[in-house]
Amino acid sequence: MAEQNPYEVLGVNRNASDGEIKRAFRKLARQYHPDRNQGDGGAESKFKEVQAAYDAIGTSEARREHDQQEQMRNMFGGGRGRGGPSMNFGGGAGLDDLFGQMFGGGGMGGMGGMPRQPQRQARPQAKAAPINVGLDISLEEASEGGQFEFSFKRFKKQGTNMETKRTTMKLRLDAGATHGTTKTIKGQGHDHPDGERGDVIVTVRIDAGEAFRWEGNNLVQEIPVPYSVLMLGGKVSIRLLSGKVGRLAVAPLTQVGDRRRMAKAGYNGGDLTLEFTLADPETLTASQEAALKALGDEGL
Repeated sequence: MAEQNPYEVLGVNRNASDGEIKRAFRKLARQYHPDRNQGDGGAESKFKEVQAAYDAIGTSEARREHDQQEQMRNMFGGGRGRGGPSMNFGGGAGLDDLFGQMFGGGGMGGMGGMPRQPQRQARPQAKAAPINVGLDISLEEASEGGQFEFSFKRFKKQGTNMETKRTTMKLRLDAGATHGTTKTIKGQGHDHPDGERGDVIVTVRIDAGEAFRWEGNNLVQEIPVPYSVLMLGGKVSIRLLSGKVGRLAVAPLTQVGDRRRMAKAGYNGGDLTLEFTLADPETLTASQEAALKALGDEGL
């Protein structure tokens, strides 16, 4: 069975912050938990699928390992499972084509005892494919800027072989770095067996904290609202990105997913989008159950 994409299983994009991944997991795990779906084999299978996805990318370390192993497997058109492909290349039939796929063109040249074939016309020097790395930082770190350390695996040429090596680097970000920004570090990626070393492309991922998520450069804050307030209107307490606590008016017949924009209340002085969600209590009191039954009797 083909390995499932953990990002698709959890319903998040690849630039999602670690906080967004955790919240997506909690929501799905609660939805499909066996205790809430007793006797439902499909829900149990889905729960295991969600748990496996979170195990793969639920922490910064696991996510970095998953993403880099996936990149290496894709370079081979599949690979050998989670451990990745063998990295000991000493020559042999077909390697010229293989390295052409892995490193963006070019072949082994004279490595591994393979004679260099005469060329009818000169071609540009081949360059190794780039390495894509995520740099996870907090909102406070992004606001202040500074120098941040990250690590990745790359192919390194050792004589006639290609081996994997873990490399640690530092990247300086200006204050107010933007979520999803990419920085290219030239010539620090994979070695090429017969060409130019590739680049490292770093994507900045900012964790804005609980209840926040990114939509492009726009920061969205989810505001849980009880059903009665959504239908009848009222006020709910909210804590903004600045830490300020206030009361937010909710209009009658507000729908889940309705939004409101607050000017200059977001990151770096930008706007903040408030999105209304349905508050989901863990337990109900007897009076709440009775009230909900009465609502059901009235068709609500």
